Amino acid sequence: MFEAWTKPELFRKWWVPKSMGMTLRSLEMDARTGGSYRLDFGDGMDFFGTYLEVTPHSRIVWTNEEAGDNGSVTTVTFEEKGGKTLLVMSEVYPSKEALDAAGTGAADAMHETFGQLDDLLAQLHA
Repeated sequence: MFEAWTKPELFRKWWVPKSMGMTLRSLEMDARTGGSYRLDFGDGMDFFGTYLEVTPHSRIVWTNEEAGDNGSVTTVTFEEKGGKTLLVMSEVYPSKEALDAAGTGAADAMHETFGQLDDLLAQLHA
């Protein structure tokens, strides 16, 4: 599971919801504490930030800097439980206004994204 979040060749297979019709044109990912990432979808639509913490197989924390001062910090934790992995993802925004401005589009798309992650993991373990 952790590798699907930190290895570019795996990450690009599941992160973008297929229903959105978006193409990830390029992906730069240096998934280590202090490293950075950039997802380029073209037409000036880039998502980028810095990895604040990368603890193998248990936790990844990164900034979302494309929103400037309103950017969130995302934390993903992984916990092994009975042969399965419990994944918890949270985002912290600098203010209620920043949260409201972000809207719910990304959160809504995560259901599809996590379904694609499940499919990838099933293929890798088949």
